[in-house]
Amino acid sequence: MNDVFSNVLRDIFPAIVPEMVLVGAAAVIYLGGTVRSDRNLWGALSLIALAIAGLTCVLKGSTEYARTAQYAAPLVFDHLASLIRIIALSSGLVLVLMSWHEVPDSQAADHQACLLIVIAGLSLVGSANDLITLFLALELISIPSYILLYLPRHDEASQEAAMKYFLLSIFSSALLLFGFSYLYGLTGTTNISAILHTFQGRSELPELAPVALIMIVSGLGARITVVPFHFYAPDVYQGSPTVVAALLAFIQKAAGFAALLRVLGFVMPPDTDGLVPMAPTGQIIYLFWFLAAVTMFLGNLMGLLQNNVKRLLAYSSIAHAGYMLIALAVAPALGKTDDAGGIQALLFYLVAYGAMTVGAFAVLSYLSSSIRRVDTLDDLAGLSRSHPGIALLMVLFLFSLIGVPLTAGFTGKFLIFFGALGAPGQYAVWFQVLAVLGVINAAIAGWYYLKVVAVMYLRTGLRPLENQRSWPCLIALLLCGLLTLGLSIPPASDWLLETARQATLAK
Repeated sequence: MNDVFSNVLRDIFPAIVPEMVLVGAAAVIYLGGTVRSDRNLWGALSLIALAIAGLTCVLKGSTEYARTAQYAAPLVFDHLASLIRIIALSSGLVLVLMSWHEVPDSQAADHQACLLIVIAGLSLVGSANDLITLFLALELISIPSYILLYLPRHDEASQEAAMKYFLLSIFSSALLLFGFSYLYGLTGTTNISAILHTFQGRSELPELAPVALIMIVSGLGARITVVPFHFYAPDVYQGSPTVVAALLAFIQKAAGFAALLRVLGFVMPPDTDGLVPMAPTGQIIYLFWFLAAVTMFLGNLMGLLQNNVKRLLAYSSIAHAGYMLIALAVAPALGKTDDAGGIQALLFYLVAYGAMTVGAFAVLSYLSSSIRRVDTLDDLAGLSRSHPGIALLMVLFLFSLIGVPLTAGFTGKFLIFFGALGAPGQYAVWFQVLAVLGVINAAIAGWYYLKVVAVMYLRTGLRPLENQRSWPCLIALLLCGLLTLGLSIPPASDWLLETARQATLAK
């Protein structure tokens, strides 16, 4: 056993070189920031670190373990880990470009360093194979986020956002640890593969297993903004800097869903069959069915009442978490079939959601300046006249959030809803009803998204926006726009769907 553990450690350290590069670069930037304040220098160094990390991913490839070694490894590098790593590095590139001119020179080093650590944390969440490793990776995202929330501004709204997020994050971490402690008590191990294998081999599950399930879903629910753990999001998004709001809207959600897939057994060890062994299938389906329905309706109905664009996007983020929960509800019925639904659809939609949501926040960041922040619908009035290209990109992101054809959002919703409609078994009617509820919610959401479009094209701005040029943020906007369009059509959509399919299969 000692030889197996030694071999695993020997394989792990070369495999986590990308994360080591990001953390090492963050340390250098932290130290360098005490000597020199230069946003261009630290932004460029952050891009170089992300490029080196991506290059090492390509050169190294995946690390595979023997089945026995997998039950001793704190990290596992399968297709899911590779996909989450790609998502992390890509989103890191966009967020660095977004923050280039939003953060002042004096804070640029600290901001970029924290951002690199957050990206490293998301990458490690995707490969975590141990409860302790997973928790530490999640905290590697949360702790720098506190600094990012408080760092740029010290007004009352910013301080309130930082405090609310901090308190809610502590509460969710406590719930998650409670759930993990139950798993350890039931199985005697913290290795996720071993825990899933232990549950799979039992004819009857322990009575405390569903309790652990509820606590884990509750603890991660705050990260993915699931009702009733959503209440912090509107205030925090509104009070935080735009780039940090974009980070919370996507990075935290991606980490939360990746952790759910790992811990709840949606991605199983190679010598097990089926999905979600922590509770009976019916309980899993009913739990996620209820959460999906309530989350969709609350997010979209509250979105109708918003005039602040950041709060609108916060409720949009809540509603989209509900759409993705449909895929989790359907996954146990689909099992390991090749049908394009369930976990495949979830992973596809997660990438599409990231492109269109971060893109919408990037529009606000591009239009804002140190003198004037663009937050409300009134601030966007007449945008089609002052910034016609930016207005067109905003329309693209909003149409994708609605699910208009020829956008990534449409393809993602199509996969999720039709996966639910085609799911077999005794719960087929429940899935069909859930798909209909999803379509209804997409129609409701169209009202408040189109309200933003109407303001940009049909109203005249009371105070015209400045014609400033932030080229890094403009590049980020174009990247999000290309992804939003490209992922809706082959070959990009086929590649992502195939990558998502491989991520659901055990090696």
